[in-house]
Amino acid sequence: MSIVTKSIVNADAEARYLSPGELDRIKAFVTSGESRLRIAETLTGSRERIIKEAGDRLFQKRPDVVSPGGNAYGEEMTATCLRDMDYYLRLVTYGVVAGDVTPIEEIGLVGVKEMYKSLGTDIGAIAQSVREMKEVASGLMSAEEAGEAGSYFDYVVGAMQ
Repeated sequence: MSIVTKSIVNADAEARYLSPGELDRIKAFVTSGESRLRIAETLTGSRERIIKEAGDRLFQKRPDVVSPGGNAYGEEMTATCLRDMDYYLRLVTYGVVAGDVTPIEEIGLVGVKEMYKSLGTDIGAIAQSVREMKEVASGLMSAEEAGEAGSYFDYVVGAMQ
């Protein structure tokens, strides 16, 4: 839910007009819209590069993941791992566009730890893959944009711990 929607819902629940503080937050949200869209375009347009480079980094740092018995061992399981990374990158773009973590939480993080645990997947490796995507993506943006996007990557990692 964006700051605009949240502000309206909260004000309506209290049968009041938007406060000056809420209007200031909405103004900041609208003003930052161009930057957030630029970040989302970078993430979307570079998704294959981000996922490939981040996957390579992950597999170098965590060779156990692609070794026999690892969760990404074999071509099919490696593809599944990269597919999951793509999913989390997509969630980050949703958060960036909304300017809020709600889409990330509601669409993709509910029950994620339990799911991976039931599959016997090392959630630490999943979290590391998101950290690696953050690093690769940050290199494709300005420092300010990387900081904005980074908070959403960090949110995903935090939800996994």
